[in-house]
Amino acid sequence: MLEKIPTKEELQKMLGEKKFKAWAEINSFIEKNYNVEFMWDKGGKTGVYELKYRKSGKTLCALYPRELGLQILIIFGKAEREKFENSRQEFSQYVNDFYDNTHQYHDGKWLYLDYNSNLSVEDIKKLILIKKKPNVRAV
Repeated sequence: MLEKIPTKEELQKMLGEKKFKAWAEINSFIEKNYNVEFMWDKGGKTGVYELKYRKSGKTLCALYPRELGLQILIIFGKAEREKFENSRQEFSQYVNDFYDNTHQYHDGKWLYLDYNSNLSVEDIKKLILIKKKPNVRAV
């Protein structure tokens, strides 16, 4: 766990304006729709920081801000993989290709998605909705 949580200004400077806007929108979506705890930590190889959202010991997703970059981790177990397969047509070709090319481990697919021009915030929200139904009605 981090001793000093980064400020909004520090994150904005690190991510850049466009990626900070996506960061803020994803976090707002999670906070409005899920009753989850969050924990800041060091990002290790993935980013400067890690912001992990969890409930009852299960991770909803993790966000990794880094210099001019943002990565999102969503882990799909068997049930989530089936939901994704049944809704593939709702996602961009980029997300479908990324999903297909992600290695299948014994405990699921670990989708480390880099936020870029090929990945929309809406796709990220839909992936999170597959991971867990919201506690309140999704916007």
